[in-house]
Amino acid sequence: MRLDKFLCESSYFTRALAKRAIKSGKVTCDGVVVKDAGFKVQTKHRICYEGDELNLVGERFLMLHKPDGTVCATVDDVHPTVIDLLDIEKPEALHIAGRLDMDTTGLVLITTDGQWSHRITSPKKECGKCYLVTVADPLDAQLIETFAAGVALRNEDGLTKPARLEIIDSHTARLTITEGKYHQVKRMFAAVGNKVVGLHRESVGSIVLDDDLEPGEWRYLTEDEIKSV
Repeated sequence: MRLDKFLCESSYFTRALAKRAIKSGKVTCDGVVVKDAGFKVQTKHRICYEGDELNLVGERFLMLHKPDGTVCATVDDVHPTVIDLLDIEKPEALHIAGRLDMDTTGLVLITTDGQWSHRITSPKKECGKCYLVTVADPLDAQLIETFAAGVALRNEDGLTKPARLEIIDSHTARLTITEGKYHQVKRMFAAVGNKVVGLHRESVGSIVLDDDLEPGEWRYLTEDEIKSV
Protein backbone atom coordinates (compact mmCIF):
# COMPACT_ATOMS: atom_id res chain seq x y z
CA MET A 1 0.00 0.00 0.00
CA ARG A 2 1.25 3.49 -0.82
CA LEU A 3 2.30 5.58 2.16
CA ASP A 4 -0.20 8.38 1.45
CA LYS A 5 -3.04 5.84 1.24
CA PHE A 6 -1.86 4.20 4.47
CA LEU A 7 -2.15 7.56 6.24
CA CYS A 8 -5.68 8.06 4.89
CA GLU A 9 -6.73 4.57 6.01
CA SER A 10 -5.28 4.95 9.49
CA SER A 11 -6.18 8.57 10.35
CA TYR A 12 -8.49 11.43 9.46
CA PHE A 13 -6.16 12.66 6.72
CA THR A 14 -7.46 13.37 3.24
CA ARG A 15 -5.10 12.38 0.42
CA ALA A 16 -3.94 16.02 0.09
CA LEU A 17 -3.23 16.35 3.82
CA ALA A 18 -1.41 13.02 3.83
CA LYS A 19 0.90 14.15 1.01
CA ARG A 20 1.56 17.42 2.83
CA ALA A 21 2.41 15.61 6.09
CA ILE A 22 4.79 13.29 4.26
CA LYS A 23 6.49 16.10 2.38
CA SER A 24 6.97 18.06 5.62
CA GLY A 25 8.96 15.20 7.14
CA LYS A 26 6.45 14.37 9.88
CA VAL A 27 6.06 10.72 8.84
CA THR A 28 8.56 8.01 9.67
CA CYS A 29 8.96 4.36 8.79
CA ASP A 30 10.82 2.36 11.43
CA GLY A 31 12.20 5.63 12.80
CA VAL A 32 13.38 6.99 9.45
CA VAL A 33 11.73 10.02 7.83
CA VAL A 34 10.05 9.14 4.52
CA LYS A 35 9.13 11.96 2.12
CA ASP A 36 7.98 9.80 -0.79
CA ALA A 37 4.17 9.52 -0.85
CA GLY A 38 4.49 6.49 -3.13
CA PHE A 39 6.65 4.57 -0.64
CA LYS A 40 5.34 0.99 -0.34
CA VAL A 41 4.28 0.19 3.21
CA GLN A 42 4.68 -3.46 4.22
CA THR A 43 3.11 -5.25 7.17
CA LYS A 44 6.45 -5.34 8.99
CA HIS A 45 6.80 -1.55 8.89
CA ARG A 46 6.07 0.72 11.85
CA ILE A 47 4.61 3.96 10.52
CA CYS A 48 4.43 7.01 12.80
CA TYR A 49 3.11 10.54 12.43
CA GLU A 50 4.87 13.04 14.71
CA GLY A 51 6.01 10.08 16.81
CA ASP A 52 2.58 8.46 17.21
CA GLU A 53 2.19 5.01 15.65
CA LEU A 54 -0.55 4.59 13.06
CA ASN A 55 -2.50 1.41 12.42
CA LEU A 56 -4.95 0.56 9.68
CA VAL A 57 -8.57 0.69 10.74
CA GLY A 58 -9.47 -2.18 8.39
CA GLU A 59 -12.86 -3.27 7.09
CA ARG A 60 -15.71 -2.87 9.54
CA PHE A 61 -19.08 -4.58 9.80
CA LEU A 62 -21.70 -3.67 12.37
CA MET A 63 -25.39 -3.88 13.19
CA LEU A 64 -27.48 -1.04 14.54
CA HIS A 65 -30.92 -1.06 16.12
CA LYS A 66 -32.41 1.86 14.23
CA PRO A 67 -34.84 3.97 16.24
CA ASP A 68 -37.85 5.78 14.83
CA GLY A 69 -37.10 9.29 13.54
CA THR A 70 -33.59 8.66 12.24
CA VAL A 71 -32.68 8.55 8.56
CA CYS A 72 -30.48 6.01 6.81
CA ALA A 73 -28.01 8.49 5.38
CA THR A 74 -24.44 9.52 6.07
CA VAL A 75 -25.38 13.23 6.29
CA ASP A 76 -28.69 15.04 6.70
CA ASP A 77 -29.20 18.72 7.46
CA VAL A 78 -32.59 18.22 9.12
CA HIS A 79 -32.85 14.81 10.77
CA PRO A 80 -30.42 12.73 12.87
CA THR A 81 -28.79 9.93 10.86
CA VAL A 82 -27.86 6.38 11.79
CA ILE A 83 -24.19 7.36 11.36
CA ASP A 84 -24.68 10.07 14.01
CA LEU A 85 -25.44 7.27 16.50
CA LEU A 86 -22.01 5.68 16.05
CA ASP A 87 -19.06 6.52 18.27
CA ILE A 88 -16.49 5.14 15.88
CA GLU A 89 -13.28 6.03 14.02
CA LYS A 90 -13.55 7.33 10.45
CA PRO A 91 -17.35 7.24 10.24
CA GLU A 92 -17.13 8.91 6.84
CA ALA A 93 -15.80 5.63 5.40
CA LEU A 94 -18.98 3.74 6.37
CA HIS A 95 -22.04 3.16 4.22
CA ILE A 96 -25.43 1.58 4.83
CA ALA A 97 -26.17 -1.85 3.38
CA GLY A 98 -29.90 -1.48 2.76
CA ARG A 99 -31.76 1.57 3.98
CA LEU A 100 -34.91 1.85 6.07
CA ASP A 101 -37.54 4.61 5.99
CA MET A 102 -37.34 7.24 8.72
CA ASP A 103 -40.34 5.78 10.58
CA THR A 104 -39.16 2.16 10.22
CA THR A 105 -37.20 0.62 13.09
CA GLY A 106 -34.94 -2.39 13.43
CA LEU A 107 -31.86 -3.94 11.91
CA VAL A 108 -29.52 -1.80 9.84
CA LEU A 109 -26.20 -3.19 8.61
CA ILE A 110 -23.34 -0.75 8.14
CA THR A 111 -19.95 -1.50 6.61
CA THR A 112 -16.90 -0.24 4.75
CA ASP A 113 -16.91 -3.26 2.40
CA GLY A 114 -18.70 -2.44 -0.84
CA GLN A 115 -18.72 -5.99 -2.20
CA TRP A 116 -20.19 -7.36 1.01
CA SER A 117 -22.85 -4.66 0.92
CA HIS A 118 -23.67 -5.48 -2.71
CA ARG A 119 -24.39 -9.09 -1.80
CA ILE A 120 -27.07 -7.82 0.58
CA THR A 121 -28.68 -5.19 -1.60
CA SER A 122 -28.55 -6.73 -5.09
CA PRO A 123 -31.91 -8.34 -6.03
CA LYS A 124 -29.96 -10.98 -7.98
CA LYS A 125 -28.46 -12.27 -4.72
CA GLU A 126 -31.96 -12.82 -3.25
CA CYS A 127 -30.90 -11.98 0.30
CA GLY A 128 -34.08 -12.17 2.40
CA LYS A 129 -35.11 -9.27 4.62
CA CYS A 130 -37.68 -10.10 7.28
CA TYR A 131 -40.05 -7.43 8.62
CA LEU A 132 -42.55 -7.42 11.45
CA VAL A 133 -45.53 -5.56 9.99
CA THR A 134 -48.52 -4.01 11.74
CA VAL A 135 -51.45 -2.99 9.53
CA ALA A 136 -54.57 -0.89 9.95
CA ASP A 137 -57.13 -3.44 8.75
CA PRO A 138 -57.54 -7.16 9.46
CA LEU A 139 -55.37 -9.53 7.44
CA ASP A 140 -56.88 -12.07 5.09
CA ALA A 141 -55.21 -15.50 4.89
CA GLN A 142 -55.48 -15.27 1.11
CA LEU A 143 -52.65 -12.73 1.22
CA ILE A 144 -50.18 -15.55 1.84
CA GLU A 145 -50.79 -16.86 -1.68
CA THR A 146 -51.08 -13.36 -3.15
CA PHE A 147 -47.68 -12.28 -1.86
CA ALA A 148 -46.12 -15.62 -2.82
CA ALA A 149 -47.28 -15.07 -6.41
CA GLY A 150 -46.05 -11.47 -6.55
CA VAL A 151 -47.86 -8.15 -6.27
CA ALA A 152 -48.29 -5.44 -8.91
CA LEU A 153 -47.01 -2.15 -7.51
CA ARG A 154 -48.34 1.18 -8.71
CA ASN A 155 -46.31 2.79 -11.52
CA GLU A 156 -44.13 -0.32 -11.97
CA ASP A 157 -44.14 -3.00 -14.62
CA GLY A 158 -44.41 -6.65 -13.66
CA LEU A 159 -44.83 -8.19 -10.23
CA THR A 160 -42.69 -8.18 -7.14
CA LYS A 161 -40.58 -11.25 -6.55
CA PRO A 162 -42.29 -13.99 -4.47
CA ALA A 163 -42.49 -12.98 -0.83
CA ARG A 164 -43.22 -15.09 2.26
CA LEU A 165 -46.00 -13.88 4.53
CA GLU A 166 -46.63 -15.34 7.98
CA ILE A 167 -49.79 -14.05 9.68
CA ILE A 168 -49.31 -13.74 13.44
CA ASP A 169 -52.67 -12.25 14.40
CA SER A 170 -55.42 -10.17 12.83
CA HIS A 171 -53.23 -7.07 12.38
CA THR A 172 -49.65 -8.39 12.59
CA ALA A 173 -47.53 -10.43 10.19
CA ARG A 174 -43.98 -11.24 9.21
CA LEU A 175 -43.04 -10.53 5.62
CA THR A 176 -39.81 -11.70 4.01
CA ILE A 177 -38.80 -10.09 0.72
CA THR A 178 -35.69 -10.46 -1.44
CA GLU A 179 -35.89 -7.09 -3.15
CA GLY A 180 -35.44 -3.55 -1.92
CA LYS A 181 -37.81 -1.44 -3.99
CA TYR A 182 -38.69 2.04 -2.76
CA HIS A 183 -41.12 1.73 0.20
CA GLN A 184 -41.71 -1.83 -0.98
CA VAL A 185 -43.41 -3.33 2.08
CA LYS A 186 -45.75 -0.37 2.49
CA ARG A 187 -46.56 -0.39 -1.23
CA MET A 188 -47.24 -4.13 -1.27
CA PHE A 189 -49.86 -3.81 1.47
CA ALA A 190 -51.27 -0.67 -0.15
CA ALA A 191 -51.68 -2.68 -3.37
CA VAL A 192 -54.00 -5.11 -1.55
CA GLY A 193 -55.99 -2.34 0.12
CA ASN A 194 -54.32 -2.18 3.52
CA LYS A 195 -52.07 0.32 5.28
CA VAL A 196 -48.86 -0.30 7.21
CA VAL A 197 -48.93 1.48 10.56
CA GLY A 198 -45.81 -0.12 12.04
CA LEU A 199 -42.70 -1.61 10.44
CA HIS A 200 -39.68 -3.22 12.09
CA ARG A 201 -36.88 -5.12 10.32
CA GLU A 202 -35.90 -8.22 12.29
CA SER A 203 -33.27 -9.83 10.08
CA VAL A 204 -31.23 -9.65 6.90
CA GLY A 205 -30.27 -13.05 5.53
CA SER A 206 -29.29 -15.07 8.58
CA ILE A 207 -28.21 -12.00 10.55
CA VAL A 208 -30.82 -11.34 13.25
CA LEU A 209 -31.11 -8.13 15.24
CA ASP A 210 -29.50 -8.68 18.64
CA ASP A 211 -32.14 -8.71 21.38
CA ASP A 212 -29.67 -7.01 23.72
CA LEU A 213 -29.48 -3.89 21.56
CA GLU A 214 -31.82 -1.09 22.58
CA PRO A 215 -32.95 1.41 19.92
CA GLY A 216 -29.93 3.52 18.97
CA GLU A 217 -27.38 0.93 20.15
CA TRP A 218 -24.99 -1.01 17.93
CA ARG A 219 -22.29 -3.67 17.97
CA TYR A 220 -19.74 -5.18 15.59
CA LEU A 221 -20.79 -8.30 13.71
CA THR A 222 -19.27 -11.63 14.65
CA GLU A 223 -17.08 -13.49 12.15
CA ASP A 224 -19.89 -15.99 11.56
CA GLU A 225 -22.35 -13.19 10.83
CA ILE A 226 -19.97 -11.56 8.37
CA LYS A 227 -19.31 -14.83 6.57
CA SER A 228 -23.02 -15.66 6.35
CA VAL A 229 -23.56 -13.02 3.66
